[in-house]
Amino acid sequence: MLGHLLQPEIENLIRTRNWESLKEIISEMHPSEAADIISDIPTNDRAIIFRLLPKETSYKTFEYLEFDEQEELLKSLGQEEVAGILNEMSPDDRTELLEELPGPVVKKLVRLLTPEERSVAVSLLGYPEYSAGRIMTPDFIAVKMEWNIGKVLERIKELGKKIEYIDTMFITDAKGHLLDELTLKEVVMSDENTLVSELMNSTYVSLNVNDPQEEAVRMFKEYDLYAIPVVNDDNYLVGIVTSDDVLDVIEEESTEDIQKFGGMEALDEPYMDSPLLQMVKKRAGWLVILFLGEMLTATAMGFFEHQIAKAVVLALFIPLIISSGGNSGSQAATLTIRAMALGEIRLRDWFRVMKREIISGLMLGTILGFIGFLRISIWNSISNMYGEHWFLIGLTIFFTLIGVVMWGTFSGSMLPFILKKFGLDPAASSAPFVATLVDVSGLIIYFSVAIVILSGTLL
Repeated sequence: MLGHLLQPEIENLIRTRNWESLKEIISEMHPSEAADIISDIPTNDRAIIFRLLPKETSYKTFEYLEFDEQEELLKSLGQEEVAGILNEMSPDDRTELLEELPGPVVKKLVRLLTPEERSVAVSLLGYPEYSAGRIMTPDFIAVKMEWNIGKVLERIKELGKKIEYIDTMFITDAKGHLLDELTLKEVVMSDENTLVSELMNSTYVSLNVNDPQEEAVRMFKEYDLYAIPVVNDDNYLVGIVTSDDVLDVIEEESTEDIQKFGGMEALDEPYMDSPLLQMVKKRAGWLVILFLGEMLTATAMGFFEHQIAKAVVLALFIPLIISSGGNSGSQAATLTIRAMALGEIRLRDWFRVMKREIISGLMLGTILGFIGFLRISIWNSISNMYGEHWFLIGLTIFFTLIGVVMWGTFSGSMLPFILKKFGLDPAASSAPFVATLVDVSGLIIYFSVAIVILSGTLL
């Protein structure tokens, strides 16, 4: 916030090359504010401003920058400066940066790390993509069950300045296997001679290094945690996942789901950084599929062309019918996908969801059908535009809307379950896809109802 308020002053200091005054201002900023300033200034000046920051602040500031800004800055800095940044970055943020860079660049940067940090980086990059191992940090405080609280406090003081998270310590045996966790509050409130083993209750939860990142998100929500220990297949404690790592995962997943639900492939980069041709490619595929699907609408109308020719008035209500079905289907799909993402419903709940949506569709369709019937009766009383059979036309619209909306809510809610059953992303059952599906089937329902009700009169 402070950075935005001082933006005009900072821009003026850059223009006049008043580096001394500029250094005084940005040195007092929070790293996130300094990152905002660097992001907003011309690329050529970013390295200069970055060098004005105190060393400790510059390392933190670098972590707040977007990937493309980090990459550009690394190109502008000297080898010694780059080495300092990489060695001081938190391991999880460094892993996120390295996994986005080309292989040859990663090899070059890894060589700049100290032997200890190089070992950590190579280890984290070795875990499967999108796994808990990729987002964990190997910096944590481990204590032994036979220690007393006095020794635990010494350990906290020894490591506290070097690591990111000290609110929870993790209890291990002599070989490093996870046994339990210990909070800072428990340590502070206990006598120095109390043994760690006396405070153990074995109620901890943990992640495996190969668990998907979504599992970390689920556990943070379910257990309301700030850090979760990560173990390997032998229950050896190798790292922790903290809340800031999980927030990044949530943001990425939400963005991907929203883009998929909009009827396109998820972008690999932020909108403004995505190459135009790549964006067109990711959008074109779904648009072509949806276009081909909508062509079936024309096929369906062609199948009923004789009915339309006999009763042209039926064509007036086609947009009303297909939009109602598409909208109800999109609503059902949205509710179902979001409930799945939050863990509110699982595959085994499909029948309960189906019953709820069929009943909802019946009620919603009845409401819309009544409004449609009312509209026909009022318009006909004013202008007699629907002729002597207006009542039958009204009934056709009434029952069609009930059927179409019920079908829309049913298909919109069940499609995510079908995709998940086959191991696909439920978000792929996008609103446009559901709407296209219901458009075609809605026309079939509409004219089928019309043939039943209007046979012997208009048809």
